[in-house]
Amino acid sequence: MILVTGAGGQLGRELLRQGWGAEPAPGLAGVSGVVGLAHADLDITDAAAVALALRAHGARLVINAAAWTDVDGAERSPERAFAVNRDGAAVLAEASAVAGIPLFHVSTDHVFEGRPGAPWRETDALSPLGVYGASKAAGEAAIRERLPAHLILRTSWVFGAEGDNFVKALLRRAQAGESLSVVSDHVGGPTPARALASALLALAQRHLAGEVLPWGTYHFTGQPFVSRHAFAVAVVDAAQRRGLLLQPPTLRAIRAVDWPGAPLRPANACLDGSRAQRLLGLSPPDWRPALAALLEEGESSSSGNCLQGAP
Repeated sequence: MILVTGAGGQLGRELLRQGWGAEPAPGLAGVSGVVGLAHADLDITDAAAVALALRAHGARLVINAAAWTDVDGAERSPERAFAVNRDGAAVLAEASAVAGIPLFHVSTDHVFEGRPGAPWRETDALSPLGVYGASKAAGEAAIRERLPAHLILRTSWVFGAEGDNFVKALLRRAQAGESLSVVSDHVGGPTPARALASALLALAQRHLAGEVLPWGTYHFTGQPFVSRHAFAVAVVDAAQRRGLLLQPPTLRAIRAVDWPGAPLRPANACLDGSRAQRLLGLSPPDWRPALAALLEEGESSSSGNCLQGAP
């Protein structure tokens, strides 16, 4: 049994959608035995509840998709961000160690300071800019200290059909006729949630089938790397071609210094995925066809636009 924590979030819901077989990714038709627990079902900071959940569900592997991801909110409530991202990760690692099972954990590009330059490698020094990044870095450290059998998968700019994300927020504002200003000097790899979930489930399936995985920290992000503004242009252009926008919005490129939230976000969110490709066989997903598929879902939705509603 694969136990997914944080099952109510964007990635967690995608993991369940694929794990339950509703829309399995290629090569994952055989994935079964996935159970998901949202925050209402399981508080990952509650050690007794976590231990009980692992026993009750007969967990053989845990995928932790639970996280405090509100970057700005983390600055206002650092104790809550650290409780989930550091302490929750520690609790899951300790419970997994006692149960003798591995933990897959999703982390972020925000653990790096994000200065312009080459894509970040797993061996680069961590230097987060804000509370969110610091709490995620602390969570990584907590897992490494407690559980050798772990996979930490760092990613960036996740988007998909479930939950809320940059693509859906951008389209909601565009559909409302708002003028949009998007940073042009922050660069990263938009990552399809479907590809990230597929990678995690494929690795889980390989472990459960008896393969010895090389534990450790890896990077997995979409490519090609692109600026936030260029990504926004691609989203708007693709949405227009599919009739999801009645008229093109005003889309203005701005510098990060003109955006109040920029200091908390890495200007360089590019992650080098060569180690994951070499050791785990994970190829970086191309975000462009994934974006097209997401918008096609919006175009064909019986409600008119599956991207418009709140998460």
